[in-house]
Amino acid sequence: MEKNKTQLPIGVFDSGVGGLTVANALTRFLPNESIIYFGDTAHVPYGDKSADAIRFYCLKIVKLLLEKNCKMIVIACNTATATAYDVMQEFFAHQVPFINVIDPLVEAVATMNFQKIGIIGTKATISSDAYARKLKAIAPHLNVRSLATPLLASMIEEGFFNNNISRTVIDNYLQNKELENIDALLLACTHYPLIRTEIENYYQGTVKIFDSTDLIAKAAQQMLTEKNLLNQSQEPPTHHFLVSDYTPAFEQTTRFFYQKENIKLEYLPIW
Repeated sequence: MEKNKTQLPIGVFDSGVGGLTVANALTRFLPNESIIYFGDTAHVPYGDKSADAIRFYCLKIVKLLLEKNCKMIVIACNTATATAYDVMQEFFAHQVPFINVIDPLVEAVATMNFQKIGIIGTKATISSDAYARKLKAIAPHLNVRSLATPLLASMIEEGFFNNNISRTVIDNYLQNKELENIDALLLACTHYPLIRTEIENYYQGTVKIFDSTDLIAKAAQQMLTEKNLLNQSQEPPTHHFLVSDYTPAFEQTTRFFYQKENIKLEYLPIW
């Protein structure tokens, strides 16, 4: 029997497996929803790719998720959002609603009583200036400081977090003068929730730390409700995790991000 639209899956994609932090939040907030996750592990990381290359990857991935009948697409990648969100909207907004990782976080933080906000992310995310532009559009008084932290995503994907190596790298970045005297720090990469505790330990409560995972899930829940797309079926959801390149290391890293042991990656060589 053909599924009605509410029972169709949510599509989630990222440059690699870091976006599984978002997928995990979605399954917690929306336990009835099925998910199709696509990690473009053949091209990870996006942070050092050209803008044109990132746009090309994103458009092809969105087309794939639409072919799999996804009722909503969540862009679980800050670099893809910063670089290609407008293009994806232009091509596909008439077919499917989108949630990106930047807007929910910016909207939550911009109205709080902060004066100086720091942002850390990949080179591509930081060079796009997307966070700073959106924050200052809502709150022009904000002093926004951005710092590219390119080692962090690769370090986390290799399993280096909550240890002496990660603490050394994190502390080195956070000591940068760009981040002096900030009130809040935005973690502008879906890998970074895995090192959030280490960052909080560095600041010892003097700086408020934000990541986008739960905010994205809440935004998705609200949009599905508004569009009458929430799945009310009693059938158990199904989750599929697709990657464009496969190694056993990706499977192991996937468990770090999704926080479940029984996850299995499916190899889908779309390139």
